[in-house]
Amino acid sequence: MKASHALMLSVALLSAGAAQAQFQKPEDAVKYRQSALSVMGTHFSRLGAMANGKVPFDAQKAQEDAAVVLMLSRLPWAGFTPESQKLDSKAKPELWSETGKFKAGADKLVSATVALDAAARTGSLDAVKKSFGEAAASCKACHDSYKSK
Repeated sequence: MKASHALMLSVALLSAGAAQAQFQKPEDAVKYRQSALSVMGTHFSRLGAMANGKVPFDAQKAQEDAAVVLMLSRLPWAGFTPESQKLDSKAKPELWSETGKFKAGADKLVSATVALDAAARTGSLDAVKKSFGEAAASCKACHDSYKSK
């Protein structure tokens, strides 16, 4: 692991725990998780455009985007605080009653983004396509189960 990746990973892990302790209001938790998911989605979409042939594959950009997705994949879960479930958000009620399944889905996403980051570091479009598909399926499963449209 490159030193920069190790640093980003350390910051992400420390930030996730610290973030939950720093939410002053439930609204802050919702904003935090939505912001992390939004930025992660932007970088994930860039990878998807390459994986799906909509833009030319650029190994360097794929590595950069995958590193950001990996770092951010660990962050939003701290924003799903018990206090925030009472707020109007896109989270379905099942998210709060199936917290074990929701956490398992979050863990699956993190594992998929680890694999995506490793695939991007190979510089292989085929590797990125395969890992992107697995990560996208993980995102979709959680959205289908726990996000209102």
